[in-house]
Amino acid sequence: MRPIALVSLILIWLLSASLAAAAPLKLTLTEAIRMAAEKNLDVRAELYNPAQFEADINRNRAIYNPLFTADTSYTDTTAPSVNLNTPISAAGRSFQLNAGLSQLLWTGATASVGFNNSFNSNDRVSFDYWESSLGASLTQPLLKNMGREATEVNINVSRLSKFASIEKFNTRLQNTVAQVRNEYYKLYNLREELEVKKISLELARKILSETKARVDAGVLPAMEILNAEFGAVSREKDLLDAEKAVTDQVDVLHLLLQIEGRDDISIVDLPRRELLEVSEDDSVKRALNRQDIREQRRNLEIAELQTRVFRNKTRPDLALVASTSLVGLDRTYSSNMERLASFDYPAWSVGLNFSYPLGNGAAENDYRKSRLKTEQTALQIRSLEEGAANDVKAAIRAITTGYKQIEVADRGRVFAEERLRAFIRKNEVGLATTKDVLDVENDLVTAKSNQISAVVGYNNAITRLWQVTGELLEREKIQIVESDADKLYTNTR
Repeated sequence: MRPIALVSLILIWLLSASLAAAAPLKLTLTEAIRMAAEKNLDVRAELYNPAQFEADINRNRAIYNPLFTADTSYTDTTAPSVNLNTPISAAGRSFQLNAGLSQLLWTGATASVGFNNSFNSNDRVSFDYWESSLGASLTQPLLKNMGREATEVNINVSRLSKFASIEKFNTRLQNTVAQVRNEYYKLYNLREELEVKKISLELARKILSETKARVDAGVLPAMEILNAEFGAVSREKDLLDAEKAVTDQVDVLHLLLQIEGRDDISIVDLPRRELLEVSEDDSVKRALNRQDIREQRRNLEIAELQTRVFRNKTRPDLALVASTSLVGLDRTYSSNMERLASFDYPAWSVGLNFSYPLGNGAAENDYRKSRLKTEQTALQIRSLEEGAANDVKAAIRAITTGYKQIEVADRGRVFAEERLRAFIRKNEVGLATTKDVLDVENDLVTAKSNQISAVVGYNNAITRLWQVTGELLEREKIQIVESDADKLYTNTR
């Protein structure tokens, strides 16, 4: 008995595993949207753009990193005498060891400090000596390149570009969410169509069976069997096409949501049939602040910033240059340092450097091109805003029409069902042929399909409205924060 019990347990386990594998994945619309937001490859790839701009921001901030420099050299020379009558050469040796530190300031100025040391030995001089200097200098632009805006232009462009890329990411995510909603309800549509095709085939087979019985009884001519068989075969083809469409749509959702495995998908949430109350004025106001328009406004900020900076670069280059230093000189390095630290040998200077290219064609045309870019971007924003208003109006009309089509499709199905019942009764008393019944039944299939399509189309119209107003992510409770992109940047090594 033990082997039999063991075999039974194995069979039960295999049966349970096969049933579990065959069970479809029950998927709610909320869960589908969440999976797309987290796993969709296009959405994930788009998030890398703001992360790259974060790298640009930090790279451009590196202009404020202090710059340390150091150099050393040794020189050994032998020079001929200037007295041709006594051609005695002169030999000399020198050693240099210098270090400096420079820093860019937000005003556009560059401040630097330097510590220079040299050792000199020459046959013409009776002794060797050390010479050192400790100095600081400042170069401050007074016209061109002056101020924080000109100094940090690349930082600000990268920062605004990052904000624009986040808005572009929001647009991509919103379009993906809209696609999920449409594909989710499309699967519902195709499954309902499949059920309609199954019922239609069952009815056609029933009509075929009844027709054969009536022909055998001599009530109907044999020709009616051909009509019934053709109707059944046609519906078998329709059923196969419907099954293929469902399988293809399941694969679409698998790819869109990045669902692993080959599980079938079962729709949980049904499309809504209630009327959506919409305010056109409120919807237009929302649409004027949707993601793609905000992205263009960020681009306009970039263009305006660059225009101001290019205008600054058309000015003459006038810079204030100031420096001060302490000098030491003696035979030994220690004595040289004592003189340097005594402050007895200071030196300082102050001056102005001026330059201006005659004609200044490069700067002038850079400025003009930037002005043109700014005006172009402003027109593009106006075009987007006007297009958004039209999109809202069209979406509202689609919702109104879609809701009415549901009511019309419902009535059409009722009439088609009543009409089929009437033709079946006529066929039973010989007043209608089998072909007539099949044609009327085909009309009922069309009416059912219209009813399903009307409900799905109405929900797609709602999705479209929320998409053109930019509120779809808010409706689906999806919130994107800047730190999502920053994490990608931070975790990259």
